[in-house]
Amino acid sequence: MSTTRNTRRRLRAGAIAAVAAAAALVLAGCGGDAKAGTGPKLALDAALPTTVPAGAKIVVGDPTTQKALELSGQLDKVSSFVQFANLSGGPQTIEAFRAHALDVGSVAEIPSIHATWTGLHVKIVASKFRQDPIKHPIYELGVAPGANVQTLTDLRGKKIAFSPGQAQGALVLKVLKKAGLTKDDVKLIELPSTGDVYTNALAAKQVEVAPIGGVQIKRYLTKYGKDGATTIPHGLRDDAGHLYVQTESLEDAGKAAAIRAYVAAWGVAQDWIDKHPKEWIAGYYVKDQGLSAADGQWLVDNAGRPDISANWSDAITRHQETIDLLAAELGKPVIKAADLYDLRFQSVAADAIKAAGAGR
Repeated sequence: MSTTRNTRRRLRAGAIAAVAAAAALVLAGCGGDAKAGTGPKLALDAALPTTVPAGAKIVVGDPTTQKALELSGQLDKVSSFVQFANLSGGPQTIEAFRAHALDVGSVAEIPSIHATWTGLHVKIVASKFRQDPIKHPIYELGVAPGANVQTLTDLRGKKIAFSPGQAQGALVLKVLKKAGLTKDDVKLIELPSTGDVYTNALAAKQVEVAPIGGVQIKRYLTKYGKDGATTIPHGLRDDAGHLYVQTESLEDAGKAAAIRAYVAAWGVAQDWIDKHPKEWIAGYYVKDQGLSAADGQWLVDNAGRPDISANWSDAITRHQETIDLLAAELGKPVIKAADLYDLRFQSVAADAIKAAGAGR
């Protein structure tokens, strides 16, 4: 076995172990109990209760919004019924759902699909996108030094980092389709897209292309640009962000009311982040995340403005396109995107933002 293959396997195994260990620590340490059934039964087509009853509790994995609520002075509005867990993203939230340790998770487009494929019953209760998403994408395609990839058609024959259960993996498949390529035209290297795994793999030339996002784009170019590292745009929408829940939590009337109240607070928090960039940079990116003020400003400048709509029709259409592509490429059954959305929540966040604006 070649040294390169050994290194790749060590990188993959180490990353997977790190994800598993982090999830175990979070689940063990959050002390939350997200088991449903303590409140009155609520039908999934019944009107959502608008008052959170005393004693209702939900466990929420959404650390970014938690910090926004703290910085904006809004945390007290949910603290009586929300317990925050320091986790987010597909792998961790699915693991927490299975352990009945989580009611609400913050994810991108893919986890709700994979959760359903693995037998979990989940619903999306909030959706956020970006205005002008092509100009302000979440990811760019990182290119390893010397890989000579300048356009999407140059991906043919390249080693590309691939995480099938995460947003980055779906993006890779979408990019290949846009370029007129198939999986057989490239070499997909399965790696989890956590932490610095992708940028390290690029720097070590274990992969030649990988979707990287956030401040990793800036840091990758700063650190390895002198060696020939580059990024190229993919030109696709990659801006979906959701809150999703287990269906069983929505069947508990107390939890459903708490989830509705949290979605409203979540919407106001996203609006606050958009309208208070200086406070967000200082309080979140610098103080909480340990980034420099320059990195924080770069993230704000490249994020664009949020788009939280009271109508999910377009979002569901795009989600169905993603499902159809993944099902075909991964050999999975086609599911209906509309079944993943709980339309009772469709206008909750947008209405809360309007109400908060009117009250200022």
